[in-house]
Amino acid sequence: MTTGIDKEELRKRLTPLQWHVTQEKGTERPFTGAYNKCYEKGTYTCVVCGQELFSSDTKYDSGCGWPAFNEVLDQGRIKLTKDVSHVGGNLLLLIANPDMMRTEVTCSKCGAHLGHVFNDGPKPTRKRFCINSASIIFYEAEKDKKSST
Repeated sequence: MTTGIDKEELRKRLTPLQWHVTQEKGTERPFTGAYNKCYEKGTYTCVVCGQELFSSDTKYDSGCGWPAFNEVLDQGRIKLTKDVSHVGGNLLLLIANPDMMRTEVTCSKCGAHLGHVFNDGPKPTRKRFCINSASIIFYEAEKDKKSST
């Protein structure tokens, strides 16, 4: 899936969970990810290629068990794809429950699976980018260096 990156090197660098999520479109268990309750100021990047994806300014507690953002730093940094994998081949189930159609979120630079986006987030975007902690790395914003004198 990941383009331009040596798969063997990547497998050595990533944890088994990071590999499963980003390369095999897996999902970490809810409420287990390192960034689910992280509210420090900073930036979230792709664990595979380092592309900056999300700002802490758009992160919120959706209660879903995964880090949630209502916006991406730039739409060009992600790719959105329709995903019906969780219903298997049961098209009748999908027809009867159109809300089961999900939209997968991948990194536009390397193709790593990040999570899914839903239209049940807060205003103004109504977006909930539900992202696996295993697919991102958080970099804390630099502290304000102003002197107190």
